[in-house]
Amino acid sequence: MFIFDAHLDLAMNAMEWNRDLRWPVSEIRQSEKGMTDKPDRRNNTVSFDAMRRGNIGLCVATQIARYVHKDNPLPGWNSPHQAWAQTQGQLAWYKAMEEEGELTQITNLKELNTHLDNWDNSASEKKPIGYILSLEGADSMITIEHLERSYELGLRAIGPGHYGPGTYAHGTNSVGGIGQKGKELLKEVERLNMILDATHLCDQSFWEAMDVYHGAVWASHNNCRKLVDHNRQFSDEQIKELLQRKAVIGMVLDAWMMVPHWIRGKSTPKSMGVSLQQMADNIDHICQLAGNALHVGIGTDLDGGYGKEQSPADIDTIADLQQVPQILKERGYAQTDIENIMHGNFLRFLETNWK
Repeated sequence: MFIFDAHLDLAMNAMEWNRDLRWPVSEIRQSEKGMTDKPDRRNNTVSFDAMRRGNIGLCVATQIARYVHKDNPLPGWNSPHQAWAQTQGQLAWYKAMEEEGELTQITNLKELNTHLDNWDNSASEKKPIGYILSLEGADSMITIEHLERSYELGLRAIGPGHYGPGTYAHGTNSVGGIGQKGKELLKEVERLNMILDATHLCDQSFWEAMDVYHGAVWASHNNCRKLVDHNRQFSDEQIKELLQRKAVIGMVLDAWMMVPHWIRGKSTPKSMGVSLQQMADNIDHICQLAGNALHVGIGTDLDGGYGKEQSPADIDTIADLQQVPQILKERGYAQTDIENIMHGNFLRFLETNWK
């Protein structure tokens, strides 16, 4: 089944982890033998080959570079100018992959429909994978004017916050609002008809953003607080707000967001019983709140700073997402609902908002 993955940090893996995603997953793992600089070395799950084998023909691919103040203990760049330059290097990598025939950028409805037709009708083993460019955390925006510049370069979605306090919003594990700069950013996002990604916004910033923003909103990779009680997850009240706004929420596969009491560096997927069944649990919960299966999708965040050591035990590579339709079928989901969850809901969202 065709899959739309609404969140993959492809350029981060290429530019910071030094992974050539043109290689098969197995070759990337072999190349990282003996490396200890990152916990997920030799545990990667994503490559272009694996995406094609899993029929993941379209994704939301990120630019990400955090700017941190001097008193912020989180890792990041010491100035927004450095962070901006990092995102532009990531964009250059995406463009290089387009030239290689690995990727094709999708920026409007016509390009989306053309890509979907080409994907369905091409017999090539190396079909270009479609990607929609999103910025995860807005701190690399030196000024509000840089947002329009990014839009002209293809940026179509943006999440104002990531982890900790930021220039435009407060993110995961922090408390605070969006402030005047955040309000100005959201006004510009709305003017440009970009998509607001509500993922990572702390509760206060989330509700303040909902008060001032009236454009299209989705959550690319976010699970349910009802199942894992942490501020990174959405409360039922937040989910209901997004449902009212006709949003789609992508289910994320980072294990600590799938089961309670996960201890980083100690817990393992096997010991904690983490599998794709927990993804289905989160899908079920949102569908129950919505009364239908029209507002949930896939946003794995695979290789988003973690790998197999912190992914469902039944995931070896991203191609294993093809297990999800059968899991949903066994839970009683109709074929139409399964297709909507795997791709249809996000595609319809784009068709509605990219008129």
